[in-house]
Amino acid sequence: MSPFDPVSSSAEGVAMRQNRAELKQSIARGEKRIIELFDDSESQEAPPVLRGLRVDWFLQAIPGMGVTKVERLLTELGIRPTARLGGLRIRQRTALRVQVVRLFRHYLPHLRGTLLVLVGPTAVGKGTIVSWITQNYPEFVLSVSATTRKPRRGEREGEHYYFVAESEFDRLITAGELLEWATVHESHRYGTPQAPVEDLLDQGKNVILEIDIQGARSVAKRVHGALRVFVAPPSFEELERRLAQRGTEDGTEREVRLRTAVSELAAQDECDFVVINSVVEHAGQSIVDLVIGSTHQTASKE
Repeated sequence: MSPFDPVSSSAEGVAMRQNRAELKQSIARGEKRIIELFDDSESQEAPPVLRGLRVDWFLQAIPGMGVTKVERLLTELGIRPTARLGGLRIRQRTALRVQVVRLFRHYLPHLRGTLLVLVGPTAVGKGTIVSWITQNYPEFVLSVSATTRKPRRGEREGEHYYFVAESEFDRLITAGELLEWATVHESHRYGTPQAPVEDLLDQGKNVILEIDIQGARSVAKRVHGALRVFVAPPSFEELERRLAQRGTEDGTEREVRLRTAVSELAAQDECDFVVINSVVEHAGQSIVDLVIGSTHQTASKE
């Protein structure tokens, strides 16, 4: 057994206190994401300063969370203030995580990503723009929709779509778990599950929704700070040319889509910005710049 070294022990204590102070300061400055830290603290491989951090100190480091608020919250959850992050029981950790997510979204919204809603008529090039953005800017991701249709060859669950039964889609609607939904071509239903979108935003990702104007209206009611961008063609004649060039619709269906496009173009003023898609790269970069320079994200104040 090694003899006790008071000098070494004292130095270790000082270093631990310094590390703890730096961790709390980084949380207060928004340099560390509290949800990620909280999740990491459960691992045995997490730094001792994180696993050993008192729950009340962790919460008090969040801007806007004073001693009284922390005490009240922990009392409601039945968690001792001196409990350590790495020592929470499963039920305590589950309950506290819900509150950590809520506090992050309320007090640190500027650390979340932007919800980008892309709207525009058929054949305007939204899908091509989305592909260009996600390929060149990894912090942008396309939301995965839920659908009642069967998977097509090569489509994978959770990557291309969430494939659900009609009954499950009904449940998602009733439970309010969809940001928006619609019936497409009078057959299958498509919708945007809210939980995966919120999780990606919490990670700082900019999430893209490629939806119609009705869906954009629904999202605007459900999500504060969503950035709505309308993608417009250089001219209606160009839109007609692109639609004909696709060759995926017959003459009758093409006329229906063009009539729909007229009503969609008339609603472009409902969006925050309009970007004309003359050149995909230019349109994509313009949209990225709008998100980066957006002032939609502001810290909440009580």
